[in-house]
Amino acid sequence: MKSTAKNRNTSKTSTEAILESISDGVFTVDKDWRISSFNRAAEEITGVTREEALGQRCADVFRSCMCGNDCALKQTLKTGKPVIGRSGYIISYDGEKIPISLSTAVLRDSENNIIGGAETFRDLSEVDALRRELEGRSKIGELVSRSPLMQRLFEVLPVISASPSTVLILGDTGTGKELVAKTIHELSPRHDKPFVAVNCGALPESLLESELFGYKAGAFTGAVRNKPGRFERAEGGTLFLDEIAEISPAIQVKLLRVLQDKTFDPLGSSHSVKSDVRIILATNRDLSVEMKEGRFREDLYYRINIVRIELPPLRKRKEDIPLLVDFFINRFNQIQGKSVEAIDVEALSLLLAHDWQGNVRELENAIERAFVLCSDGTIKIHHLPVELISHSSKLTNQIDTNLTNIQNLVTSQTIRTVLENNNNNRTEAAKELGIHKTTLFRLMKKLDIPLPEQDGRSTRQQ
Repeated sequence: MKSTAKNRNTSKTSTEAILESISDGVFTVDKDWRISSFNRAAEEITGVTREEALGQRCADVFRSCMCGNDCALKQTLKTGKPVIGRSGYIISYDGEKIPISLSTAVLRDSENNIIGGAETFRDLSEVDALRRELEGRSKIGELVSRSPLMQRLFEVLPVISASPSTVLILGDTGTGKELVAKTIHELSPRHDKPFVAVNCGALPESLLESELFGYKAGAFTGAVRNKPGRFERAEGGTLFLDEIAEISPAIQVKLLRVLQDKTFDPLGSSHSVKSDVRIILATNRDLSVEMKEGRFREDLYYRINIVRIELPPLRKRKEDIPLLVDFFINRFNQIQGKSVEAIDVEALSLLLAHDWQGNVRELENAIERAFVLCSDGTIKIHHLPVELISHSSKLTNQIDTNLTNIQNLVTSQTIRTVLENNNNNRTEAAKELGIHKTTLFRLMKKLDIPLPEQDGRSTRQQ
């Protein structure tokens, strides 16, 4: 039988065209571990040409950390089960260490006999580069980011912090509005005074009023002694009012008075109290819409819309995900007394592909969940939440499709070679392949192998 490498001079089938166009490296080996096919992406990732790779042992071409006893393909051929998404690295032709993720499958002939194995591998260099750039992070206060959107905020944050003006922070749930408020406070001249935060949406109206403004003894049943409110507790410092769109019109009126006159009235008090507090407000709603629909006072809206900060959602600053993951890993190690070192490139790649509707808070929860399952070492895909892993099914489906295409390609190459060896005599070729000639005909039709102009039977009879 002639080498399959010589068959590359024939016209490519649609299956071959698919394998040549995908970005994943693909190669197959025979039972002697010699490479029998090697696609374009495999050439680009490894720096080894197809001609150099064909016929060589895969360990000599890839020089991988996963060769030898850790060989995923050897495991697949031994167990018959595919390996999906294993992380590791290979050494390129130029000696460069390239991080990859790989998947494997068994190759079988028409009689279901094992004839070799197939492997796809993905270059994760860009993902790994993001991790290595952690040392070059940008930071202001407790905020870390390399995103251009956040960098513009970093530029103006010191100026905003130095100002006494009211600040309105807008952003989706989980984008870090309270962290921005804390950073403004810590950079401000009030940094040595209290920072007090109130979630206005978590308290009913009656309780919120007393929490904000306090009350005097006897103001209502059960008020046996004076209680200072959040405004008094934050005196000289900063009061952060989160979910400000949730407060009632009555509380809005009282808040407007504090902003205008710097005074407020505790419940049950006959005297106003002066207030020296910087107010920072936040919401995930569009206050202009709330105002037009009558749920938010127009005069209050214009009173708080002085300095406005809009935080981008995490899906628009995904370059910050490696920074945030590293931050959360370090923090949870300290809190939980663990020794998780990092997250592997495949798991990080999955995080980068997620939409993060819950933003930074959702990412933090995902890493905390991973800490429950990963006591030390490295966070891997199976440590992540199920809803994240389910998104990787698209990748798995793509891998399965690629492996099916590989099997079709190998079958196509085998049939072409056997036909050529038998002078296009389909009957003799079917005998050599161990199948019926009608089965051969169906395979040729399925794999888009053109029928020869002459069957070859007359030539062989001569």
